[in-house]
Amino acid sequence: MDNALIHKLLIEYDYKRQKALLEAENRKIDLYNKYPDIQKLDSEINTLSISSVKNILFVTPEKKDNELKKLKDETDKLLEKKKSLLKKYNISSDYLKPKFECSLCEDTGYISDEKTAASLCTCIKQRIFDIEYNKSNIGNIEKENFDNFDFNLYSSSVNYDLYKSNTSPKDNMKIIYDYSKKFVENFDNPEEKNIIFSGPTGLGKTFLSNCIAKELLSKGKTVLYQTAPVMLDMLTAAHFDGNEKYKSTLDNILNVDLLIIDDLGTEMMNSMKFAELFTIINTRLLNQNNKITKTIISTNLDLKSLFEVYQERIASRIVGNYNIFKFFGEDIRLKKK
Repeated sequence: MDNALIHKLLIEYDYKRQKALLEAENRKIDLYNKYPDIQKLDSEINTLSISSVKNILFVTPEKKDNELKKLKDETDKLLEKKKSLLKKYNISSDYLKPKFECSLCEDTGYISDEKTAASLCTCIKQRIFDIEYNKSNIGNIEKENFDNFDFNLYSSSVNYDLYKSNTSPKDNMKIIYDYSKKFVENFDNPEEKNIIFSGPTGLGKTFLSNCIAKELLSKGKTVLYQTAPVMLDMLTAAHFDGNEKYKSTLDNILNVDLLIIDDLGTEMMNSMKFAELFTIINTRLLNQNNKITKTIISTNLDLKSLFEVYQERIASRIVGNYNIFKFFGEDIRLKKK
């Protein structure tokens, strides 16, 4: 990843964190001015903690457990009393806590525990993906989500002669919609297959991909969206920018939790791009042995065309490891106007 960009974002994160801490401190001052009894109680809790720590430092090891238990019991009583006061004044228990944008890293940009070294939080990774890779479509997820999916845009009539299906476009979309929600719920299950959305333009493939992206982002997953032409051109260009740039770009594509490849089949293929596409699809499948990664491919190509364009080497991996959903019906963009 771009170290300069990370540094810039960490400065932004520090500002957000300090702002949240200052706002929490101002709320505490306002609360104490309005309810002095809460301030008095907090003071008692702090005094108890300090005096108890001093006592524990000078007691024998045999008495330390008793002192710790005594501290816990007395602190619990004061905290319960504070809880009652907050309830009496109709104040939320988390009112005095800082309102961080990310609860995982508390706006530090890093997460860590006792077992692992500090690493970039998913929230800052996603910001980097959004800046460096994700284009306009993923920016629409506030509107393009499951709650706003409109089945009335699809016909309820069965037309086998036109669509070669005994299912109506509306019922077909309900099946795909339900599975998409199931895909989100089972994302961390390594047995859950990837998805390929196949069908003509204007039937909601990108919209539904964004629905899935929205849900996974809310669960703390990272999402990288890119059209196939741009993604493959980007990798090809990175080759000529040097190994470091290429490795960074490819690593991001290979290791993001959800990769959305839109418009597969519209790119101008050559041997280098073919090799890059194979590496992406194949490696992300192998990643599931140690890291749960999933891929959604959106394409205008049908199954037969996939084999004709990408041959056995790529097409067989898609067929074997992706659940394929066929979109059909009238162009819904015309109905939205």
